Amino acid sequence: MRTEITPGQDSDCTGYDLMMADTLPQPAVLVADRGYDSDKVREDVESRTALPMIPMRKNRKVRKVVDMTIYTLRNMVERCFNKLKNTRRLATRYDKTAGSFLGFVDLACIRLWLRQWSTGPRVRMH
Repeated sequence: MRTEITPGQDSDCTGYDLMMADTLPQPAVLVADRGYDSDKVREDVESRTALPMIPMRKNRKVRKVVDMTIYTLRNMVERCFNKLKNTRRLATRYDKTAGSFLGFVDLACIRLWLRQWSTGPRVRMH
């Protein structure tokens, strides 16, 4: 997982460059919202031999089809952000520095992961 902070008034596309420059495994599909609908992002995703599942903005002349079955998986990411925002410290951004804020984001993500891991399906050994 990777977290970055971008200015709130910036477009979502600025965060795309930060995330894709990392050494994480290359995606097979990029599922994103309309904020990532730009020719530059689509070309970069396709150059990585991945499929862009990004709905088109309303002002696009040429429309591309989005597989809604795959796109609905984006809901899991939105639910994760909702759970993170339940942490009051993240929702109100108490931290003064970006480093301490990102550190707490990482801690909150670890807490969510441990909670999911501890309540996940059990495998019985015979």
